[in-house]
Parts: sequence; structure tokens; C-alpha cells
Amino acid sequence: MHAAFALTCLLAVIAGFALGRAAWTDGHRTAENLARHRHTVTATTVGHTTYRAGAQPSSRPVTVAAATWHYPSQRAHTETIPVPAGTRHGDTVRLWVDGNGRATGAPPSQAHVALNAVGIGTGALAGIVLAGGALVALRLRFVDAGSARAWDSEWAGVEPLWSGRLRPGQGAGDD
Repeated sequence: MHAAFALTCLLAVIAGFALGRAAWTDGHRTAENLARHRHTVTATTVGHTTYRAGAQPSSRPVTVAAATWHYPSQRAHTETIPVPAGTRHGDTVRLWVDGNGRATGAPPSQAHVALNAVGIGTGALAGIVLAGGALVALRLRFVDAGSARAWDSEWAGVEPLWSGRLRPGQGAGDD
């Protein structure tokens, strides 16, 4: 069982590394593709800041303001965008836009891609080790139960002779 668990751990390391590397490669490729199609522009706020509820119930409110910018080729866009707290009417802010000029998020950073890859690799490693450990523990439980039954059976035959007590159904002089 020790060898089976050691083999499971080895396979978990290999699988975790392979999945982490695949997540890194895919995430890096996706980030590069997004970076080619996203651009930063300077937007000018045309309204006062307000607060908008966050996307999740537990998330903090986001400061937003109406802003205008030009992309592509002097095409004007006006939209409500997230801005830093304290932004006033007429201030400029940096904004990520897609190829059509619509506001969007920044492409994933190298740190985000790396953390995602490490998380996937570690999760796979932990999941495989836990599953392997559970299977080994279950197998050992069955082995222990069978061993206990065999010991009880053998002890039932040895104990009356060893202790000198009569066996069930044994009478005086039945040696």
C-alpha cells in the first residue's frame, strides 16, 4: 500500500505539472491575443462620479462616471466607466478599449496567468493525492477487517486450550 500511495503521489506531481504548464501556455496565449486587440485611450469625464453596486453581493461599490473618448480613427464614444475615487468632471483617465472602441478590461497580466496556472496545477496535485490517499485508506480498512475476522476465528480455536476454559458444548472429561 505504501508503494501504491508513493506511485499515486508521483503521478499527482506529473499530472499537476502537466496541467499547470498547459494552463500557463493557454493563459499566456490568450493574454497575448487579447493584448493585440485591446488598446488604452485617454477618456475625459463628462459627468460627476457616482457609485454603482459591485458585481457580487459581497463586493464593494465601484466609482463610475460618464466619459467620452475617441477610438478608432476619431470615432467618438460616450459611456459610463469605472474611475478612481475623487475623479471630477473634466478629468482624464486611462481606459482599455476593444477593437471597436467599447470599454473593456485590461488583458490578463503575467502574474494573473501564473497564479491561475499554479492554482490549477496545485489543485490537480492535491485532488489526486487526496483521492489516492482515500483509496489506500479504504483498502487498508478492508485488509484490517479481514485480518480481524481471521484472528477472531483462529483465537476461537486456540483460546480454550490456552486458558483452560471449557469450549461451548464441551462437557467434563471431553478432552
